[in-house]
Amino acid sequence: MMTLICVPSSHISLPLALDFDPHHFWHWSSFGDYVQCVLAFTGVAGYVTYLSIDSALFVETLGFLAVLTEAMLGVPQLYRNYRHQSTEGMSIKMVLMWTSGDTFKTAYFLLNGAPLQFSVCGLLQVLVDLAILGQAYAFARRPQKPAPHVAHPASAKAL
Repeated sequence: MMTLICVPSSHISLPLALDFDPHHFWHWSSFGDYVQCVLAFTGVAGYVTYLSIDSALFVETLGFLAVLTEAMLGVPQLYRNYRHQSTEGMSIKMVLMWTSGDTFKTAYFLLNGAPLQFSVCGLLQVLVDLAILGQAYAFARRPQKPAPHVAHPASAKAL
């Protein structure tokens, strides 16, 4: 199977191992480089899909990866909250809407006998949402660190 590596032009001189370093991979030197990478990936993925469309294993794997990717959308937020030990700036209403939507969607999958991967990934998505809500509850109960007092420039002049 062919592997496509999209490398921003500013990182061509770096060793290939750095291409997989998340600190370097998305540092595009221009928007055109990003568009070029996305188009190349889309073209290669489309061609591989065209060639493999008759393979049930390929189609099922592609479908599972799609629903798994959707199920993992909240994980970066969960990790950020954990790393900062805070949910400051995060909209609880948004997470409640995510959770309710994911719960209804998963109930629909379970009640209508959708393929197993839909139900499993839906349950995973609801668990991630509940974990984020749990973080919001736990971190809200902790005393906030006092913010350093910053003098307003106009008030300093008045003194």
